[in-house]
Amino acid sequence: MALERLDGTFAMGATISIGKARTAVLFKKPTRFFEELINKGRTAMTAVDGFTPLIGGIPIIIGGEVVGGIGVSGAASANQDEELALAGATAFTESSKTDPPSKSSFASDVSGAPMMKSTSEAIFIDGQQVAAAFTKGQPLLETPGYKVHASRRVEPGQAEIHTFDTDVVYVVDGSATLVTGGKAVDAKEIAPNELRGTKIEGGEEHQIGEGEVIIIPNGLPHQFTAVTGELHYFVCKQTASAQTHLTTR
Repeated sequence: MALERLDGTFAMGATISIGKARTAVLFKKPTRFFEELINKGRTAMTAVDGFTPLIGGIPIIIGGEVVGGIGVSGAASANQDEELALAGATAFTESSKTDPPSKSSFASDVSGAPMMKSTSEAIFIDGQQVAAAFTKGQPLLETPGYKVHASRRVEPGQAEIHTFDTDVVYVVDGSATLVTGGKAVDAKEIAPNELRGTKIEGGEEHQIGEGEVIIIPNGLPHQFTAVTGELHYFVCKQTASAQTHLTTR
């Protein structure tokens, strides 16, 4: 087990983050599932011993097996806890030596962890799985060349910079304020080629809503600064290496 506590964070955060990771591993689900379940009235879940039903725990799944978990506590919000945990889980998955499945053409596991699939076959994801992913905000598919996320947002987020990933965003429903460009303040690397900052200075503000498409090139700072209700949006992430291949093909 590895534990890191940053200066200035509250002491209990260390215990909470361990509990989140443990819960994600034992139940093979992101801990968001349990917090939302309890908020909807399933309070009996709180009686489970050694259970931490707080957003911010993500299982690490490689080759269809749970090999570990990441828990984060003490960020600016619960959603940011989850974003950091997901970035860490993604880094572990992408650095894995496990070969992706080459025969399956269906993304059958919407568990909150990245799924490595072959890019040589068509991949079909049925509507129920997509809807389930949107209720929690989860990746649908992640490969070395591209990623597809069914994202859900209910509050502002951190400033983000993806060194290699270009984001193509399609808004399914909801509305938000998105700031792009400028400079990310206090940007720190939270995972390989992924930076997060506290805010953006000097960026351009955009009001986005249903049916709109936003393309954010790799390296460009961007941040959701306001969200009205729930925002659901697809994010297709293409890596720089894949873009180079497509350009020269």
